[in-house]
Parts: sequence; C-alpha cells; structure tokens
Amino acid sequence: MTAIHNMPPIYDENSEILILGSFPSVKSREAKFYYQTPQNRFWRVVAAVFEQDVPRTVEEKRAFLLRNRIALWDVIASCEIEGSSDQTIRDAVPNDLTPILSTANIRQIFVNGRKAEQLFNRLIAPKIGRKAICLPSTSPANASKSLEQLIREWSVIRDFRSGNAP
Repeated sequence: MTAIHNMPPIYDENSEILILGSFPSVKSREAKFYYQTPQNRFWRVVAAVFEQDVPRTVEEKRAFLLRNRIALWDVIASCEIEGSSDQTIRDAVPNDLTPILSTANIRQIFVNGRKAEQLFNRLIAPKIGRKAICLPSTSPANASKSLEQLIREWSVIRDFRSGNAP
C-alpha cells in the first residue's frame, strides 16, 4: 500500500538548520506531526542539545523548532512501507526541498539516520547539489545508542547556527 506524507514542513525565513527524517511513523502520520512515537528520542535529544525543556504539545514543538532556527521535514513524499519500518521502504518519491531552500538560509542539512541518508543521497542530493551530515537515528530501533550518546553526537547541530559556524 502506498503511504503519503501528510504533514507540511516546519520552517520560516530564519531557519538555518534543516533536519530530514526518512518518512513519518504510522503514529506520526495519524497525529499529523513529527516524531509522535513516545519511544522516539528526537524531542528529548534536541531539547537537551539546546538546553531547553522538552516540548510536549504540537504547538510547543513547532515553537521550539522555529525559536532554535530549525527546519524539519522528511526525505520522502510517498512510498510503499510496512508499518513504520524504514527497512521496508520501497518506490520512494522524494519531497521537493525548493520551498525551504528558497525561503530560508539553510546553513547545513542533517539527516536522522542511515536510511534517511541513503534516500537523501540517491533522490535529493543530485538535484540540489548539497550534502547532508548523517546523525544517528533517534528511532527506538537504534537501541545501540544511549540517550546520552545521541545528545553528544547531535550537539554538532548547534555549530551551524549563525554566529556558531566553524
């Protein structure tokens, strides 16, 4: 069955970092918002990286992203997928990043996990001529990484906001 991405990207003209997941989980598609599976550590990780409270509601999460100049979306617009497993993704159609890249001064693109990296490199990078930095997946399927390890490795995103770039 073809699954359709049903959430718009979150960004504004002040966004400097773009984080791309692969494709939303069943729970996130049902809730129509990103990283809604409680076991996914995305919100805990980014909150810790920016030393802020973990946002709880959709409104708090959206405000958190924009306040920290983070744009958020996914690589895939539609695909064949079984449940929420990235490993079952087939026939992926990419999202068009043009609206984000033409509105915001994105200093760096990051991908959340290896599947997002693989799909980005195959479907999007050749079209936009930009590379992405792969961060370890915040998915519960990535049990080999502790929350502390994820926070440490994701801390690199702070370096790409204006005034912090290496």
